[in-house]
Amino acid sequence: MRGMDEIVTGGAGLAPAPGAEQYPSLALANSAIALPGGHYVDQLGTPAGANEWLTERGLAPVDVGMREMCAAQLRSLREQIRALFASRVEGLPALPAALGAVNDALARVPTAPLLQWDEKTGPYRAAPHPTTQIVDHALATLAADAADLLTSPDAERLTACGSTPCNRYLLRHGRRHWCSTRCGDRARAARAYARRGSGPDLGGGLSR
Repeated sequence: MRGMDEIVTGGAGLAPAPGAEQYPSLALANSAIALPGGHYVDQLGTPAGANEWLTERGLAPVDVGMREMCAAQLRSLREQIRALFASRVEGLPALPAALGAVNDALARVPTAPLLQWDEKTGPYRAAPHPTTQIVDHALATLAADAADLLTSPDAERLTACGSTPCNRYLLRHGRRHWCSTRCGDRARAARAYARRGSGPDLGGGLSR
């Protein structure tokens, strides 16, 4: 995708793919969108964009102060989750690096508030909340959601959008393999064009 024109704002005007509102990890996988004409939208392309994406899903406050290092961690997890989704859809073994990245994100956050000690009031339990901890918690939440999706009955419906060049994933309903009406229309138009191109030669076999 490096050769594409990169746009780092907006969402390409597309509604969430089926299943993305139920599974945040599916929305994360779809936050890098390939569009016709060689265009590419990355909703996590800047720290501000990544912060907005997390805030919209209740995974970070508006004023978290996202830095590029944290945004890069989110983009990295996205690629590993996409790799796991691709393995599931194609019926292939998971890449060890992708599996390790998701498990690392899961293990990075404690499951209970830590023991803290105040000089005046003594011991208490609380979770730390600097930016890195907030991002770690968001990464763990998204990794857990991906693990839940991949091990649930819904995994049988996980598929890739069938309209080139779209790269989004969705949960299939019936025979639908498109993430949006736009992609469905484009796929049908491409099939119709292909049928016309492969139809019988009406020119009497003459060379053109």
